[in-house]
Amino acid sequence: MIRVALAATVRTLPRGAGLAYEPKFDGHRLVVVRTAEDVVLQARSGRIVTAAFPDLAAAARQLPAGTVLDGEVVVWHGGRTDFALVQRRAAATAARAAVLAQSLPASYAAFDVLELAGLDLRGRTYERRRVLLVDLLLPLGPPLQPVPMTTDPELAATWYETLPASGIEGLVVKRLDQTYPAGRRGWQKLRHTEVRDAAVVGYTGTPRRPLALVLVLPVGDETPLVSSPLTAALRADVAAAVAEREAPARTPAGSRAGGATVTAIGLGEVPYRPLDPPLTAEVRHPSTARHPPPEVLRLRTEL
Repeated sequence: MIRVALAATVRTLPRGAGLAYEPKFDGHRLVVVRTAEDVVLQARSGRIVTAAFPDLAAAARQLPAGTVLDGEVVVWHGGRTDFALVQRRAAATAARAAVLAQSLPASYAAFDVLELAGLDLRGRTYERRRVLLVDLLLPLGPPLQPVPMTTDPELAATWYETLPASGIEGLVVKRLDQTYPAGRRGWQKLRHTEVRDAAVVGYTGTPRRPLALVLVLPVGDETPLVSSPLTAALRADVAAAVAEREAPARTPAGSRAGGATVTAIGLGEVPYRPLDPPLTAEVRHPSTARHPPPEVLRLRTEL
């Protein structure tokens, strides 16, 4: 397993000499490993997800053997990145993934090169790794692309204010003289979204296969919100939490989850199953309402 670099959250844009700024794409962290024989795609957790992204694996076979890239897999839809569609791609079976690769092609926003032609570059400075990354990927073109980068804080501030319309979460800030901080929060991130705890007042789908959570955030007017689709792992966690409670009351035939409905972005009114008392979940939510729905990061079962 390759340990990836992490970023610590900051509330204001860092400024100073020797800093580089990159847009933070809203996707899934992905390490691309081009071995002598083939390509392996590794999620941040260490799980191998090659079968879910056959289009990226095929593109990565153009890389020289012994190359390792760090970046984010995204899916563009309607002129912006769509996190829900990335989740859909990541959760697909191998057979379904081949179909989705045609209808929802993935792109890879690479922000670092860890090895190149068998040479470990993690001890080199970010500035040098960046040059090698650009030289490597620009001749290849999409879907493997280096993320934009600037050393101008004013341009970075403009990116921060204008790029959210394209689905960009914020900025990642790195030192030009910095080696790759594997497993450490050696980078900084400034994002428009915030991570907070939310009350889980219900879920869509069935007790055995919950699809999304119905949330009430601790800020705002307490209007319930529907989360983005749950990952396979989160579906299992929610199903287990629901199973630990008393069996839900039987719903009359033809009724809609006990009559409870909630408005979901892009779907309108959808039925859901209430939870009383609520659960608690850690969610990532945009700071403004004109953005995608909250993303569930984990259940807070210890609360």
